Amino acid sequence: MARSHELLLLDTVDNLGIVGDVVKVKAGYARNFLLPRGLAETPTPEKVEALAERRAQVKAELEKLAAEQAAMIEKLHDHELKIERSANDQGVLFGGVSQHEIAELLREAGFEVEDRHVRLGEQIKRLDTYHIPIVINKDLKTDITLQVVSDRPMEEDEEQTEEGEAAEGDANADGDEAKAEAAGNA
Repeated sequence: MARSHELLLLDTVDNLGIVGDVVKVKAGYARNFLLPRGLAETPTPEKVEALAERRAQVKAELEKLAAEQAAMIEKLHDHELKIERSANDQGVLFGGVSQHEIAELLREAGFEVEDRHVRLGEQIKRLDTYHIPIVINKDLKTDITLQVVSDRPMEEDEEQTEEGEAAEGDANADGDEAKAEAAGNA
């Protein structure tokens, strides 16, 4: 049995080729994915010639798309986003920030970014500033800056904490003075 098959692509397949390409693929990929979905067939010189015009159109579209994506990457370079989330006093988020949410923010800002272009290993779960890679393809990539901030001002919390510590310190000082007086009277 053949380990690989040579097929003519009838449609553009990500990470494989465009319309009219003759590609070598493993038997299982051909049998289980490409052939049942009508994405490829056995190549003949007549079929290759028949797809030549469509191939030229698709190639022109892909070049136009690549130029648009390169321009978008230029605009995205050093772009900053800010997102507000609820967090506890230690800065841990109640929930998280996913790549879908980051992609939505970018779409709202006018960038045509798919969720899969935002490369986030796992959800963001802390308040901080993050550098998020945006990868359109292996040649087009950049980083954006994402600031995850609390939805309530953290300064107020810090002031309340400092006031509480000061009040506790005064109470401890008063208690120590009372103990000293009691010891002096004894």
